[in-house]
Amino acid sequence: MKSFIKWPLRSLLILLALLAGPAFMAACSNLQNGQTWYQADRSSAGIAPRPEQTPAAVVQVYGARAFGWRGYFAVHTWIATKAENADFYVVHDVTGWGRETVRSRPGDPDRAWYGNPPELLADIRGPRAAAMIPHIQAAVADYPYPNRYEAWPGPNSNTFVAWVIRQVPDLDVALPNTAIGKDYLGEGLVSRTPSDTGYQFSLAGYLGVLASLREGVEFNLLGLSFGVDPLALAIKLPGVGHLGLRDPWMDSDGASPEAPPALASDQ
Repeated sequence: MKSFIKWPLRSLLILLALLAGPAFMAACSNLQNGQTWYQADRSSAGIAPRPEQTPAAVVQVYGARAFGWRGYFAVHTWIATKAENADFYVVHDVTGWGRETVRSRPGDPDRAWYGNPPELLADIRGPRAAAMIPHIQAAVADYPYPNRYEAWPGPNSNTFVAWVIRQVPDLDVALPNTAIGKDYLGEGLVSRTPSDTGYQFSLAGYLGVLASLREGVEFNLLGLSFGVDPLALAIKLPGVGHLGLRDPWMDSDGASPEAPPALASDQ
């Protein structure tokens, strides 16, 4: 009888532990949840270099908290490209609305995601970026779930970005543990991590483990990931994300040392 009670109790405690981070975000964050999507801020954050003043090719990866209550759990990620000598960016992402989930269209690469500011996860410029762009375009066209979207556990926007990153040589990006859906591998069980510095095992995004030099060690349970990042001296918590002493993104090869500083956009 005692063992019969212990298992449900343990399961409840695990579930509560997983939800503690999102509950903390709900209680303490200032996510824009009082606005409708059409009222929310979509202005540029001024992170990306202005295309008309930057002849070099640019590839950037961004993430921002998802809109509404989903932001307590996850971020939304996207990729932006600018060809050499082009005067505009093309933003590649996936959304859960519209006739087609995959979108590739001109736009500001660093716009707020419906009230939530973007964070730059990777920044590559110059010849490396120029070589990547045709591969990115091909990977976007070959995305295996063009008309399918599931916010949890995937395929979703983060599944898309992780897929493209894995297909493009030299585009090695460590996505946040809060990018729910990045671990969705479809019918596959094992894959290289998006950073290409390790491997991961995943059961349809519901259960998995990841180990790599860049991402550290992550455990995925019901789509919520937690773990440690020894190189960044950090822990990773569901909902909360990365808590550490070092920046896990831009002190890596994701930021090209040859890249000049971003130019502030006109407000």
